[in-house]
Amino acid sequence: MSVLFQNVTVLTMDPAQPLLKDAYVAVEGTKIAYVGNQRPQGKFDRVVDGAGQVLMPGLINCHTHVPMTLMRGYGGGYDLQHWLSDFIFPAEAKLDERAVAAGAALGLAEMIASGTTCIVDMYMKTDTIAEQVMKAGISANLSCGGLYFGAPEDFSPDTCSDCRTQIELAEKWHGAGDGQILVDASIHAEYTSSAPLWQWTADFAARKGLGMHVHISETKLEHEQCLERHGKTPVAVLDQYGVWEQGGTAAHCVWVSDEDMDIMARKHITAAHNPVSNLKLGSGVARVPQLLKAGVNVTLGTDGVSSNNSGDLFEEIKLAAMLHKGVNRDPMAVTAHQALEMATVNAARTLRRNTGVVAAGKLADLILVDFTHPGLTPCHDVEENLAFSARGADVSMNMARGKIIYEKGVFLTLDMEQIRSEVENYALPRIFG
Repeated sequence: MSVLFQNVTVLTMDPAQPLLKDAYVAVEGTKIAYVGNQRPQGKFDRVVDGAGQVLMPGLINCHTHVPMTLMRGYGGGYDLQHWLSDFIFPAEAKLDERAVAAGAALGLAEMIASGTTCIVDMYMKTDTIAEQVMKAGISANLSCGGLYFGAPEDFSPDTCSDCRTQIELAEKWHGAGDGQILVDASIHAEYTSSAPLWQWTADFAARKGLGMHVHISETKLEHEQCLERHGKTPVAVLDQYGVWEQGGTAAHCVWVSDEDMDIMARKHITAAHNPVSNLKLGSGVARVPQLLKAGVNVTLGTDGVSSNNSGDLFEEIKLAAMLHKGVNRDPMAVTAHQALEMATVNAARTLRRNTGVVAAGKLADLILVDFTHPGLTPCHDVEENLAFSARGADVSMNMARGKIIYEKGVFLTLDMEQIRSEVENYALPRIFG
C-alpha cells in the first residue's frame, strides 16, 4: 500500500533536515520513499492531510514485560525485592498461555495507542507473546530472561529449561515477519543466575549473532551483593564471561559505577533508562548525564506496567528530560532533543533496526501527534512540546512497518472487545480469584 502524508510538520530526528514544515512524506510498502517540501509524483492509495499534526518516528520501548499489564497497581508501596517476592512471583506462578496472551494483547494495545511501534520485551511464555506481537503489527525484540538457581557444577544446557527455550525461540521466531520479530539472548540478572549460564548465553549469542538483554544494577542491594559475591559489579562480572561481546541492552543501570560506564561505552552496551519504574519502586535515579558524557547509548523503557502503572512512553520522555535537571540542578542536564533521541534513534541503533528516523529508505514506523489539542497549543518549539507537553492520548495515528494499525481511537489490528473479555473473565480471575 502507498500512503502520502501532506501538509504536515515533520520531526525527522535526522540531523540533515531536523524539522520540516508543510512537508510531504511518502510511504511505499514497508518503507519511507520520500521526505521533502515538494509533492512527489505518482498516485497513492491514500492521502493523509496532516494539517495541525506533527509526524515523527514511532516510539521504541527498550525495556518491557508486556503481559505484566495484568498486575497494574498490584502490590504498590514496596521495594523491588519485597514487591517481587510477596506479590509478583506468586501472581506469575498462576499464569498460563491464555492469561499471558490476554495480558500481552492488552499491553500492546495501550502502547500502540500511545505511539509505540517497537518493543524490547523480556518475559516467560515468550512464544505466546510473539504470536500477539505478530497480530498487533508492531515490531519486537523478544527474550525469555534466562534463570538458573541450581548449583553451578550441576549446570547443563540440556537440563536448563531456559536454555532450551532460548534455542527454540531463536529457531522459530528470529527474523519472523520479514524481521518484525527478532530474538535476543538474555540473562534475567546476575542475582538470578550464575557463571555457567552466563557463559552459555554469551556463546549462544555469538553463534547466532543475537542481541543481549539483561537487568543490571537496578537496586543498590543488587549491586552491592554482586560486589560481595564476585568482587566485581554486575556489568564487570558479566563482561568477564563474554556476555557483552555482541553489545547489548542493560536495563535500569541505576547504580552503575564510572568504571562500568567505561566498559559500557567500549563494549557498546546500551543503558535502558526506566525512570518511572525506578522512582515508584524507590530504586534510585540512574546517572543519565554521566552515562551520556561517557559515550554510553541511552534509551528509554517503561518496564512492566506492574511497576509503572502506564505503558505511555511519552511519560518516560518527559520524566527523563526533567528528572536529571532537578537532580543535577542543571536545566541542560538532559535536553528535550536528547530525551526524544532516547525514544527513537538511540533505540533503533541498539536494536540494529532500520528505523527511528523519518528519512527515505527507513522503515515506515511513524506516528501522528495532534497539535490542535489544547495541551499542545500554542507551539513555540515542536521538540519542547513533544518532550514536556505531549501525552500518549495526543497520538492520532500509529503506522508500523507501513501499515496503519491505529487511527483516531480505533484499533485496526486488535479486537479490544475480545481482549477486555479475556482479561476480565479469564486472566484476572485466574490470577487473583
